Amino acid sequence: MSKTFSAAAWVLGGLLAWNSPATGLTIYRIGGAEAPAPQLDTPYDFVQLPWAEVNPARYGSTEQVVVTDASIAPQQLDPDTNLAPLLKQQGGQVLSLTWIGWNPAFGRDLDLFDGDANTAFLGDGNWGGDYGVIKNKSIVFDLGGRYLIDRVVFYPRQRFAADRFIEHFLVGMNDGDPLKDGTRVHNFGGRGGAFDFDIAYEGIENTAARVELAMPRNPLRYLLFEAPENTRGIWEVAEFEIYGTGYVPAASYVSNVIDLGSAASLGKLSWQGRQDPGAQVSLSMRSGEDEEPNTYWRYTFRGDERSRFDAQGKPLTLASYGKLESAEKAGVTHDTERWDFWSSAYDFVAGTGAMAATEPRRYVQFRADFSATEEAGGALDYLEFAVSIPPVATEALAEIVPVAAEAGAPTAFTYKLRPRLRREDLGFDSIEIDTPARPLGVQAVRLSGVPVAFSVTRLDDRGLGVRFERVSPQQTGELLEVDFRAEVFRYGTTFPGRVFDSQHPNEVHQPITPGDADGLVDSNTLTVALRDVAVRTIGALRVVPAAFSPNGDGANDRVELQADLLNLGQAVPVRLAVFELSGRRVRLVAGGTQASGRLRLSWDGRNERGEPVPPGIYVLRLEVEADRGQAVAQSVVSVVY
Repeated sequence: MSKTFSAAAWVLGGLLAWNSPATGLTIYRIGGAEAPAPQLDTPYDFVQLPWAEVNPARYGSTEQVVVTDASIAPQQLDPDTNLAPLLKQQGGQVLSLTWIGWNPAFGRDLDLFDGDANTAFLGDGNWGGDYGVIKNKSIVFDLGGRYLIDRVVFYPRQRFAADRFIEHFLVGMNDGDPLKDGTRVHNFGGRGGAFDFDIAYEGIENTAARVELAMPRNPLRYLLFEAPENTRGIWEVAEFEIYGTGYVPAASYVSNVIDLGSAASLGKLSWQGRQDPGAQVSLSMRSGEDEEPNTYWRYTFRGDERSRFDAQGKPLTLASYGKLESAEKAGVTHDTERWDFWSSAYDFVAGTGAMAATEPRRYVQFRADFSATEEAGGALDYLEFAVSIPPVATEALAEIVPVAAEAGAPTAFTYKLRPRLRREDLGFDSIEIDTPARPLGVQAVRLSGVPVAFSVTRLDDRGLGVRFERVSPQQTGELLEVDFRAEVFRYGTTFPGRVFDSQHPNEVHQPITPGDADGLVDSNTLTVALRDVAVRTIGALRVVPAAFSPNGDGANDRVELQADLLNLGQAVPVRLAVFELSGRRVRLVAGGTQASGRLRLSWDGRNERGEPVPPGIYVLRLEVEADRGQAVAQSVVSVVY
């Protein structure tokens, strides 16, 4: 069966709020309303949520994102649309410098950007009134975000084109970076010190009625228009127009906090979207124990003291913090006690990844950050994720011993897992452990120190799977140990794991939390170091076989070079070069990019022209472009016919 919930459910509960916990597998989808529901061979609940109902009261937000039923995407500007009269609806504003400082534009200022070429701001050199004796007209356009501005245009009314042009003007740029404030060339200082600008244009002795200025291709947040006192008398501006172009450089979407109804095992996250070359879509998530992901602080006015409570002693919330006076607000920080930090960005191209939570959680939140160029953007059609209620276990703490190993050497490890289960938890009979290379086998499984029967369900390049007698809620707190052999190639290699019930294969496989599972060992981690910190990049070079005959008969036609790549920070280029003993290169075999682990490259006994090489002894040279510089190792092989 499946259930689809309408947008009303989103509005009433932020994204979703249940009066009673759901049970079993639930799949949530944000966006993608037109896509079919997932096809599974097991009953599940399906919850469809819209992109559009983002509610700041539920910690959701959008910044320079276009939100539709079909997708979210960074805003793209129409180069023929004047932005000036649209700034307010875009989250921006227009400020004018008066004798009391910068204030929202009003009165006669509005005529500069009202979209009506028949109205005009009249410059007579001294405006008086609210402007005092200011003789320079200064306007700041706050665009509400960072945009690429293509051009600005200003002009008088048509009938005054011949004599009311602006003789002297300035156009300035400010990208909105507060770290640069005070360092830009044009600083107002004094009462106008809230802004400073780099000057894009300064017009002196201008006689053109219509002024059109192509702007530098730098993202900007604030645009200055200043008309210093003009010696020739009255000038006017009927319209000051701003035209943007391309995608906004940065945009973001933060979902509301989603209430799953009860603590749940969090499974796979998947998505569909578009990422143009040169652009980037960064997805991240966080999860927590309550609906409030932030901590709010109030100044008590007793020195620099800050408090997390209001004047009545109640904990500050989003709503109560918003009611404080500005001088009372002491800032907002992440709730580190009940919420995880935002995860690192997922690989967008992969389209899927494990949800970033190592224990059951009731609340989740998602974030999409878009980085774009003028021509390249991206879009996110939907996010989809699966949860299971009740979880497999309330808590599954694990550690690994030993916590250090020789690089590339087969090592005997013990994975120690201590689960905490409530009566309603599913329990589990299987564990999966990720390893950096194909494990060398599983030797034993013990429960509370007693060996138990087990079967190996998976042993491949990604890790291992083991099934055993089901651990039920009645066995909460008992220590489960898995002995296996594996190799480590990189300092700080982590062995993440998951537990699940094989009788419910479509339920979420619950991630394991690193922690103190066995008080008798000093580990508390699932991360393994290398004993030799200054380990070399290439280890254990092998050539198999030592002699081969590439005559095309299908037997012994290729030689394979095997090596352990150690302690690489990321995937790096590798290649295999083949040389004669004289030093002349006969073949270069590209190996693409490789990360830490077991490397295998082969040579078919042919030269660059595809011809069989003569019999003899050849040198195989492995070259690795590591971040510490090029690493080289070599061995010899015999070619015989």
